[in-house]
Amino acid sequence: MTQRIVVTGGAGYIGSHVCVELLASGRDVLIVDDFSNSHQQAVARIEELAQRGVECLKADLADAAQKNAIVNRIKTFGADGAVHLAGLKAVGESVAQPARYYQTNIGAALTLIEALGAANARSVVFSSSATVYGDLNDNPVTEEGRTGATNPYGRTKLFIEEILKDVARANDQWGVANLRYFNPVGAHASGRIGEDPNDTPNNLFPYIAQVAVGRRKKLSVFGNDYDTRDGTGVRDYIHVVDLARGHVAALDYLSDGERGAVDVNLGTGRGYSVLEAVAAFKRASNRDIPYDVVPRRDGDIAEIYANASKAKKLFGWSAKKDLDAMCADHWRWQRENPNGYNE
Repeated sequence: MTQRIVVTGGAGYIGSHVCVELLASGRDVLIVDDFSNSHQQAVARIEELAQRGVECLKADLADAAQKNAIVNRIKTFGADGAVHLAGLKAVGESVAQPARYYQTNIGAALTLIEALGAANARSVVFSSSATVYGDLNDNPVTEEGRTGATNPYGRTKLFIEEILKDVARANDQWGVANLRYFNPVGAHASGRIGEDPNDTPNNLFPYIAQVAVGRRKKLSVFGNDYDTRDGTGVRDYIHVVDLARGHVAALDYLSDGERGAVDVNLGTGRGYSVLEAVAAFKRASNRDIPYDVVPRRDGDIAEIYANASKAKKLFGWSAKKDLDAMCADHWRWQRENPNGYNE
């Protein structure tokens, strides 16, 4: 019997790639997305790449007035489980607007839990984040590391993890995989789907790409006085297609009857600095990437990268694509879609 999966935020950057991989695995998909930071065109391109249709509900999971309609639609879809990606995701914005982040991200998760309960679906793969670790651990960080996010965005991820664990403790029919992933970059090799933020990019790679394609004059490097090899922040960048396949592997794990909740890192196990990432993108694009060094951002930490051995052990998953492949695919997307989906 074909498994039917709800993907919240399925039209977004990570969500679109997850949907393509889920469809390729033979599953049916219902996208729930409010399109506040995503694009309707992404849905058409998902279907184009998968050569299959998806169902789509335009709705805001955090809006109490829409909750009953969302719950009913997920129930009538006949959901077997969900991949939960919907939510606000900018670190700096979360520092400035903490109440909005708590209300939106936690509210969306609670609505989804209610909807899955109504549908008698008990499998959830949650889009968590390495930000739950804060700066409390030595690298590479394991899942047994201390948690303590340094910003409200990260705390919403940590709180939702705990909510899902409590749900699984209360009912042993639930299976939860909290995927703590590091820094997704790159794009589908076709160049048809990729990262297209509505406003000024909050993450490094889309900003670099927009500088390379001529949409922005220069990159802002937030701090060059960290205790790292070149003074700039070091992160574990992971190709978004590798990441998407990690979600499918997590669903496979839960579909085999695993219950309870697990926390699992998805990363490559190697960190690259901001300046190393800029150099790699210059190689891929053959374009100059001018930059200015500006003050550090609130909530940022110096360095973090993953120990991803647990994902290999539980899911049989590991990242395959290196930094050069990430840059080449990200550049292909940006070059072929210089204005994103708004062509």
